[in-house]
Amino acid sequence: MQKRKALISVSRKEGVVELAKELKELGFEIISTGGTYNLLKESGVEAVQVSDITGFPEILDGRVKTLHPFVHAGILANRSNPEHVAQLVLFGIEPIDIVVVNLYPFKETVLDENATMGDAIENIDIGGPTLIRAAAKNWESVTVLVDPQDYEQVIDELRDSGSTSLKTRFYLAAKAFRHTAFYDAVISSYFGKGTRVLFPEEIVLPFEKVQELRYGENPHQRGAFYKDPLSKKGLANYVQIQGKELSFNNLHDVNAVLETLQDFYGVSCAVAVKHANPCGVGVGENLLQAYQKAYEGDPVSIYGGIVGVNDTLDEATALEMSKQFLEVIVAPDFSPEALSVLEKKKNLRLLKVNLSTCSGFDIKRVEGGVLLQEKDLEDFDETELTVVTHKVPTPEEMADMRFAWKVVKHLSSNAIALAKNGGTVGMGAGQVNRVGAVEIAIKQAGDKARGGVLASDGFFPFSDSVELAAKAGITAIIQPGGSKRDQECIDAANSYNIAMVFTHFRHFRH
Repeated sequence: MQKRKALISVSRKEGVVELAKELKELGFEIISTGGTYNLLKESGVEAVQVSDITGFPEILDGRVKTLHPFVHAGILANRSNPEHVAQLVLFGIEPIDIVVVNLYPFKETVLDENATMGDAIENIDIGGPTLIRAAAKNWESVTVLVDPQDYEQVIDELRDSGSTSLKTRFYLAAKAFRHTAFYDAVISSYFGKGTRVLFPEEIVLPFEKVQELRYGENPHQRGAFYKDPLSKKGLANYVQIQGKELSFNNLHDVNAVLETLQDFYGVSCAVAVKHANPCGVGVGENLLQAYQKAYEGDPVSIYGGIVGVNDTLDEATALEMSKQFLEVIVAPDFSPEALSVLEKKKNLRLLKVNLSTCSGFDIKRVEGGVLLQEKDLEDFDETELTVVTHKVPTPEEMADMRFAWKVVKHLSSNAIALAKNGGTVGMGAGQVNRVGAVEIAIKQAGDKARGGVLASDGFFPFSDSVELAAKAGITAIIQPGGSKRDQECIDAANSYNIAMVFTHFRHFRH
């Protein structure tokens, strides 16, 4: 009776010696290659080199070693097909029953800042994916292992019943196809960044699981968090310092905080978010001042919210934050003194996240597909702003309009942001008409709107929004312009002595 055979060739070596020893005890002959063969030999595990099976040496610095009919026919032969079995006998090829392969560390290589294109090329595995796909294709007869975490289950089944079950082999085959698809997707993504093709005919986006979540947006929905494997910054690389497990909604809101903070480099900024919309944003000479402005912008909505800052959180700001019930605080880092203050709130989640302004895609899932677009990283060009009213904004009004324009970009459309002295005072977001958004923002601001500015993410279709702003005491408006009734809105602004500036582009966010 022929010995059963296991081919083992792995980049990740953890657990492989123990696996090989177990397989030997169960009567398997081990076939191996290169570094894996040397490791097994040094560990006292008898193995046969692939070159002894193929009768052909490894060549081209190991680029060609397993790509041979004596290997692949042994894996791919359908054991229930008499013609396949006869051909194996005819050519003296012995079946291979277990394939244990994982791939060259391409992702780990290209994440190294010093990696060259040559390094990347040498870490593109060719033989490995071919072996894995061959074994997975023939899953009814062959057990394929790509993850060391599955070694124990396979050994247990082999000990108990002499073979792995069909159910296990199918599960492992599905995992193997995901493994090679992900591997190729990472390579595709890496190479794609070096081209000028924005929207290729085919696209494969790789993501790897960070964690499973307690549930999704609601308790009846299951959820998980996945990351771009080539990303070095941003939310996907967060470090949780303390607090309860993060939820789906926490992560969604934290992302909204980070995206808003990314528009305020060079100035201390604090952002509070509720239900994925900023509810308070402030800038100042230091974080404490910025946070106080963000808090005062909406002291009601910030309760139970997510707060982030764009610099190391200091003790004074932490003390101020500790006065409120917050779900999460996000910062690039925390001072020891700040941690000492916040550690008293055991359930408060503290996240350390490096901010990122990298370009990329915004993806929206639709039934049967996705919508793909560039991220909205645009900011207005000062030279292209047009003052369309008789009144010219003061330097203070202009500074607040620049600030409000950056904030309104991160609110769900139709969106209105009211601001004064580097802090938001009222927001209207996600409304089905623009005047409704203005009404909500003004109601929220109350008397704080007087002397402030208004930013609108889209043009005003009618002058009613300008009239509401005037009654609230708004002194300057920034908006895209482009409506058929622009002149009507300009005339209304002139009649109320309001300065109005056109940006000539919009910031819709759906």
